[in-house]
Amino acid sequence: MSRYATRFFTGWVVVCSGASSVIVCLTLEAKPEGFLSRTRPEETPVTRRTQRLGAYAVALRDSRILLTRISPVGFPAGTWTLPGGGVDHGESPHDAVRRELHEETGLAALDARLVDVHDVHVVDVGRDDAYEDYHGVHVLYAVRVDVAQEPHVVDVGGSTDVVRWVELSEVGGPDYPVLPMVEHVLRTLDGYRWAGAA
Repeated sequence: MSRYATRFFTGWVVVCSGASSVIVCLTLEAKPEGFLSRTRPEETPVTRRTQRLGAYAVALRDSRILLTRISPVGFPAGTWTLPGGGVDHGESPHDAVRRELHEETGLAALDARLVDVHDVHVVDVGRDDAYEDYHGVHVLYAVRVDVAQEPHVVDVGGSTDVVRWVELSEVGGPDYPVLPMVEHVLRTLDGYRWAGAA
């Protein structure tokens, strides 16, 4: 099997099957209240089917986490998420998380470690009020950044309009509504900490 080929397996994967690595994805069964909340009448067809692979950075600083806010050109606007985004064609997720981190925060990843994969599947009203069958696969990295540098949005006018270190106790509250991916990270936060870090 070519190293560039992809094969999909269902069930158990035999170690000598040619699959160089296996990633287990857990599906989020429920969506948070208010997230894509309108219901689709049964007779209304799904007008768009999308699958998106993204790479995201989890950076911690004492009792804070680095978050970005989705701009009015993004979806859902005003919601906070992790720095990151789509993996370009031919780009590795490892390279994508470093690129996206810089574009959205101005910070460089001093180190990046793959921790988890999260996914979400939603059929509901999406962009442009179209009924969408959306599947997002999120590759999650623990990253180290220079905490002495202040983050700032480099790619002005893109899908991120604000970047901020947010107290963990405020994440998901009224001032910082977040995507399900961020809620998932908060439930498994210890896996993103670096040895010797606070």
